[in-house]
Amino acid sequence: MSPDEKKPSIHEEKYFADENQRLTEQLRARLDKERAARERTEHYMRCPKCGGDLAEIEYELVHIDRCTSCGGVWLDAGELEMLERRQAAGAKGFLSAMFGR
Repeated sequence: MSPDEKKPSIHEEKYFADENQRLTEQLRARLDKERAARERTEHYMRCPKCGGDLAEIEYELVHIDRCTSCGGVWLDAGELEMLERRQAAGAKGFLSAMFGR
């Protein structure tokens, strides 16, 4: 066997296996990040129930999201507490105002 036909050393094989693993993990992380960003934009301002468009409306100085298709009402974090405080201060009840009850 000539010196040009030497087999790679065990260290060289490990290096390339480790490098391949690192590159695969980087690619997977990048693809996961891109997929998450794409999913977020596809679902932004969409009704979780029917997938319709959400329109932001203001009620008692609180911005809430209402579905233009099914009429569902969706609150962001803290908005229910804000509505409760407004009701305690004398504002009309949120549910009766939203649904005419």
